[in-house]
Amino acid sequence: MAKTKLKKESSTSKKIKELTGVKPEKITAEQLEQVQNTVNNINRSQLEIGSMEVKKHELLHSIAGSRDQLVVLQTEFEKDYGTFDVNIQDGTINYPKENGEADKKD
Repeated sequence: MAKTKLKKESSTSKKIKELTGVKPEKITAEQLEQVQNTVNNINRSQLEIGSMEVKKHELLHSIAGSRDQLVVLQTEFEKDYGTFDVNIQDGTINYPKENGEADKKD
């Protein structure tokens, strides 16, 4: 099994390249790893934001459906009790003053 060896470029060799106008062909391995990690972090974050937006969209549809259902219930209460003003903690119907007094039996 053959192993490849990377040659370390001496500072003298770098200086000669600089003086002769030779431009590097690649960034360093460290720089490549840094840029890859940074791009991967951006991509992961964008994917997560996309997932959150999908969840948000689903929740907004759920809220709209629940509001529609509440309107249906209020219509039923209005038909059955003459009002849809109900205490959601204990179910007490809050009749308007004129209707509430007339319907009570002592």
